[in-house]
Amino acid sequence: MAQAIVMPDLGSGMEEGTLLNWTKQIGDAIKEGDVIAEIETDKTTVEVPSPISGTITQLIGDAGTTLKVGTTIGYVGEAGEAATGKAESAPAPKVEVPPAAAASNGAVKSAPVQESAPAAEEADGNLPDGVRASPVARKIAQTKGIDLKLVKGSGPGGRITKADVESFTPAAAASVPAAGGIAAPNYGTIPSGADVEVIETPKMRTRIANRMVESKQQVPHFYVTADVDVEAMLNLRKQLNEGLPDERKITVNDMILKATALALKQFPNMNSHYYGDKIVRQKRINVAIAVALPNGGLMNVVSKDTDKVSLGTLAQINKEMIARARDGKVKPDDIQGATFTVSNLGAYEVEHFLAIINPPEAGILAVASAMKVPVVKPDGTLGIGQRMKLTVSVDHRVSDGAEGAQFLQALKKILENPMQILI
Repeated sequence: MAQAIVMPDLGSGMEEGTLLNWTKQIGDAIKEGDVIAEIETDKTTVEVPSPISGTITQLIGDAGTTLKVGTTIGYVGEAGEAATGKAESAPAPKVEVPPAAAASNGAVKSAPVQESAPAAEEADGNLPDGVRASPVARKIAQTKGIDLKLVKGSGPGGRITKADVESFTPAAAASVPAAGGIAAPNYGTIPSGADVEVIETPKMRTRIANRMVESKQQVPHFYVTADVDVEAMLNLRKQLNEGLPDERKITVNDMILKATALALKQFPNMNSHYYGDKIVRQKRINVAIAVALPNGGLMNVVSKDTDKVSLGTLAQINKEMIARARDGKVKPDDIQGATFTVSNLGAYEVEHFLAIINPPEAGILAVASAMKVPVVKPDGTLGIGQRMKLTVSVDHRVSDGAEGAQFLQALKKILENPMQILI
């Protein structure tokens, strides 16, 4: 029996992606894990692997199609197995097919999802001015000189109705959500002229902005900072890396990730996710790594079972994931399943910073640079030491100051006695 290929989780709360192309065709024999499609998101290109070995019996969607996470995008079965009937019983993916998208690889073409009876001019996704609105609403807006792009639609799928236009006031425009759902700020007229360059906000920056505004508005952050003596950790890293090739060398961040996971093991509440009336305590410790991308922006890749994987293996896996992220081609597993996040700006001579929590996670650790500073030794004399500031941002709905401080205290103890990382 044919098995469905499901659109994978794309990470960072993203709900959809655009099909770039099918890398396999209907009738191709494939093995489990073979990449069958490439999906473009706001941040990167995600390679979709087949869940099983077999023969591709159906592919749903053309290049340019917008596919929703969790929907069926194809089937794999036995050679010669018909997909007809199977596809009809499966939930069809919500897709929006651009008029210019051409059929590729014999894929099944999917019509746009219609959530209400549209006007004739809205058929096939052809939306005048890019706005979904009823004919009556368009006529009223034209008469009143109202820009429909400023009107928030209350109809199905955000469709603008007659009532929306009639109740619209210019003051309401400031509260209209920008693309992605967060209200666009109103700072007055956009400057123009030779002294400025006006550019469209990139999709990635819009996505980051929406997530961070959502976090800062809805998550009550509190912050705890500790100064950590990292001399022993840096010396241990030097010893571990002696004689190792570059691709196997352990980074400072690898050691911090491992130590963070061990501290989270002691404080499982910090490894929780908040869902309003429910707090989900994660049994696995999967630490996300914030990766700066070459062309700007960032994305998180996820170090799975960070508390259990050996430091050497952890370092190698992390290098491979980070390289894929910077090359713009990640695997679904690279970006799924984070339970806590570490953001490290140590490479940029940063003394201290605060990181914004990635909901629904309960916390994020901000790692500054290791710096040589004057210190008072146990005997009271002055000397030079290696210190690093760590700041944990915590969701006050999940935890409190004392627990945040105790977590950071435990992390500091592990890093200052780094042999624990190797056990």
